[in-house]
Amino acid sequence: MAKIKAAVIFGGTSREHDLSLASAAEVIQNIPRDKYEVICIGITRKGRWLYFPGDPADIAAGTWDQDPDCTSALISPDPLHRGIITIENGETSVKKIDVVFPILMGKRGGDGTIQGLLDLSGIPYVGSGVLASASCMDKSHTHMVMDDYDIKTAKWQLITQREINQLDERCAEIAEKLGFPMVVKPANSGSNAGTSFAENAQQLISAVKLAFSSDNKVVVEKYVKARKLEAAVYGYDSPVCSAVGEIKDPNRPYDPTNFNVSTGDDLIVPADIPKDIEKQIQSTAIKAFKALGCKGMARVDLFLTEDGEILLNKIGTMPGLRKNSVFPKLMEELGFSHDELIDVLIEQAVDNADRTY
Repeated sequence: MAKIKAAVIFGGTSREHDLSLASAAEVIQNIPRDKYEVICIGITRKGRWLYFPGDPADIAAGTWDQDPDCTSALISPDPLHRGIITIENGETSVKKIDVVFPILMGKRGGDGTIQGLLDLSGIPYVGSGVLASASCMDKSHTHMVMDDYDIKTAKWQLITQREINQLDERCAEIAEKLGFPMVVKPANSGSNAGTSFAENAQQLISAVKLAFSSDNKVVVEKYVKARKLEAAVYGYDSPVCSAVGEIKDPNRPYDPTNFNVSTGDDLIVPADIPKDIEKQIQSTAIKAFKALGCKGMARVDLFLTEDGEILLNKIGTMPGLRKNSVFPKLMEELGFSHDELIDVLIEQAVDNADRTY
């Protein structure tokens, strides 16, 4: 039986470039080689696409693009090619692809852009499509969808760049509606860059200006004193939720600007919560996954407040995929080893391609 040709795309121009490299290196090392032929495509920080035939260790080290055997490459949007076009010494060739695993976090990757290109190409890919990826990346859209589906989130307000000339007045309105303290975030960002904490009017104005340096929309949320919980959801028609974990590090003081970031080292699975609360959290995670149109996989961040209220924080459609990252650790609790998880994610994408194309 012929092996499935799986292309892994990594790197990218976003701030999450290094996170992508770390995840991609471990994914490539753990793809079952008896089943898959792996083709590696890297995107440099400046946006250049390269076919990389070298050692995954060079990806982890960040030196992959210095390999002399790298050649220019691109995914053809023409479904006739259904693959990757490489360019070497002016000569082009096509490498046919059966499925793509896009390991790209942040803007121009995890926000629906690469998914749109792959939809044009007709090549199946792992993870959510254009709309779900974009809606989960844009925190204002996530809030809007959650509001429509009666899924609770922190109280929030949106400021757009068109309002920047009335920033003082707009911030005063938000302060009256939400009250301090607040967490201020760029609407579109895969990391905590541009995120800050505001405890008074002047800090709020400064925080909004900082967030505008990363995006043209800013989300302001009422600060929530709560436990930070995590769930992994995977699947298509009948998505399944993992056990609930908790981000908890007694050796590191709480910092709201780092509240959305975890390498997995500070994840406790399962979380020490009552069984009925865990079921409610799992139900909320699946409901949000479906509401946003996600498929394949997602890391769902939630809050559990002191009075027992469950709030959705955000959904990551392209979570970190190192063995020690949050999503794989939660999936391990369901019985998936790292290589089994990677195999299942690729297999799902192939099996569900017919309904997309």
